[in-house]
Amino acid sequence: MLAAWTAAVLLPALGCRTERSKPHFYPLADCSATGLAIEYPDLDACLDVRPPEEPPPVSMALDGPQDYWDLGLEEALRIALTNSKVLADLGGTVVRAPDLTRTVYEPAMQETDPRYGVEAALSAFDAEFSTSAFFEGNDRALNNQFFGGGTRILVQDAAVFQAQLSKRTATGAQIALRKYIEYDSNNAPGNAYPSVWNVNPEFEVRVPLLQGAGAEFNRIAGPSQTPGLYGGVLIARVNTDISLADFEKSVRDYISNVENAYWDLYFAYRDLDSKLAARDAALETWRRIRALYEAERRGGEAEKEAQAREQYFRFQEDVQDALTGRLVEGTQTYNGSQPGTFRGSGGVHVSERRLRLLMGAAINDGRLIRPVDEPAVAPVRFDWNQVVSEALQRRPELRQQKWRIKLRQLEYTASRNFLLPQLDVVGRYRWRGLGQTLINPDSSGLPPFDNAFQTLMSGDFQEWQLGVEMTVPIGHRRAYVAIRHAELGLARERALLKEQQRQVLHDLSNSVAEVERAEAGLRISFNRRVAASQQLAAVQAAYDADKAPLDQVLDAQRRMADAESRHHRARVEQTIAVKNIHFEKGTLLDYHQVYLAEGGWPRIAYHHAAQRDALQVRPLLDYRLRRPLPVAAPVRNAPPASATPVPPAGPAEFPLPAGEVPRLGSQRDHPSPLPAVSSVSGVVPLPAVEPLPAVEPQPIQPASFLSPEGTPLEARQRPF
Repeated sequence: MLAAWTAAVLLPALGCRTERSKPHFYPLADCSATGLAIEYPDLDACLDVRPPEEPPPVSMALDGPQDYWDLGLEEALRIALTNSKVLADLGGTVVRAPDLTRTVYEPAMQETDPRYGVEAALSAFDAEFSTSAFFEGNDRALNNQFFGGGTRILVQDAAVFQAQLSKRTATGAQIALRKYIEYDSNNAPGNAYPSVWNVNPEFEVRVPLLQGAGAEFNRIAGPSQTPGLYGGVLIARVNTDISLADFEKSVRDYISNVENAYWDLYFAYRDLDSKLAARDAALETWRRIRALYEAERRGGEAEKEAQAREQYFRFQEDVQDALTGRLVEGTQTYNGSQPGTFRGSGGVHVSERRLRLLMGAAINDGRLIRPVDEPAVAPVRFDWNQVVSEALQRRPELRQQKWRIKLRQLEYTASRNFLLPQLDVVGRYRWRGLGQTLINPDSSGLPPFDNAFQTLMSGDFQEWQLGVEMTVPIGHRRAYVAIRHAELGLARERALLKEQQRQVLHDLSNSVAEVERAEAGLRISFNRRVAASQQLAAVQAAYDADKAPLDQVLDAQRRMADAESRHHRARVEQTIAVKNIHFEKGTLLDYHQVYLAEGGWPRIAYHHAAQRDALQVRPLLDYRLRRPLPVAAPVRNAPPASATPVPPAGPAEFPLPAGEVPRLGSQRDHPSPLPAVSSVSGVVPLPAVEPLPAVEPQPIQPASFLSPEGTPLEARQRPF
């Protein structure tokens, strides 16, 4: 009989198990196809994922931008902070490692973490209500008649109802209010009633006196009774503060990257203008020598014509690279220095797309962003003591590390509590009620114990209990290890803070020295540009008078192009150096009037300033129209009237650019490829070259420059 019941119970379970584990055989080809198939999540129905509807990027093979977007730095920062929920960078981290990418949601996620957040820690002290109800029917044979109440065959119906309201206080005490209702109906002959109800409400308090006692320990460790595992509200709040400091670092790096990209684009425009001017000058020289070459006149030798042609194509290649750009690393944080070391090697189109990426704007919209802010050229001086004081107080890395030290201090305090023995005082107070019925509204004239609640409310049956519980682990091995671990962690965080402060002072020293170097380099680059301009004018005049070889003219043109580009680079380097000072001393957000506010999740408040640090808003070069630059206009002298070339009489062996020199990327003139070097029959007309505007030198105070021997020289141009 027992075997039959066992088989009846186990066979269904075994049958299900056998059916579930039954092997399935597939052809080998089907298994390979199934194993190698790539599955895609079905998210199109719930996510707004659509292909971007954007025009193709501006390139040399297409028409240029339909319009320009004149953009200031303040407006770029405002758009970036408004559009970007993801604090992107230029390293592709959002695609390569999205888990490492910072967003505006991280601090709020830390705050609302159901495991380690502040609300999760506070929930350990919330009141808790629990209830249960169990019903059972018993039919058993008893060996002892005494335990059966006078019978050996006990038939019983029972039910137990329980309700409890409990709470843990901030000092570690546990308070509970319970109520038990029991129903018992059995056939024992010794019972006074066939069925009976028991109602037992009780109140219990457990108060720790040593281990686990006190508000400080419970706010640090929470309900944890394990050394090293602390989840109190103070620990959660410190973790939130660490997350906020990390968020501030991310916003600071993001702001720095946006400004770096902005000045990269500014320099790309200026560098393009310098290379366009150099290319035009090289083209003019080539045309003159080509005209002499076709006329077989002196100065038009084949080697000179080839040399001038090579110079033109060299500058044409530089113009192409300066316009479209090359995919090399741009200026961004942690590329040599934490705020970002200026690179200036991206080109207009590449730098413009990088700025759009950081701003959260459309990557391609038919327009080309054109910076309108000019770099500040006024010298800036920082008080070293004040800069150091601000850096040590306001750098988010140092503040974050101080919070980590505070976290280790809290863990050390909690660890010492586990050295104490666990000594708890426990007290209970209980009322009892018994009756044949649970509730009887009309209880007059009934015998005693007929109504359980009436018996309970009479207060005749009350019980109390008071006691002490003590637990002492022999040796306290885990507690001592926890204390040692906390001490080592605290010592580690303090050592890291000290080293971080030294690193901050090192980086701050580099930034202050960089400001001085950039200012000196700006003056030198301006003087170099003036000297290169004067050299070019002098050499050109000497060449026109047959007193200088062609090599000197071409070399002077290269020197002029390099000096002009280097001067624009020096201006941007000075501006970025000033920005890096604010980065290093922790005031970059204040410098741009960006403030963080803690609410539902941290918000970024941005206040636009009409004028910041005397930055002047000026239009940049439109390389389609070649408007003259307002400040950094290249210093050039008008060529003599005799320099106008004469059209050749015969076919040209090498084609020359005809008509107006095309501006690459123009919306009016479709860009043409670089001139080929193969023979082409036909006559190419040579256009007249417009004279470049002359710049009159402006005198300044003497003794502004020193000769290599250290003697004062009279200045011929006004420096910045």
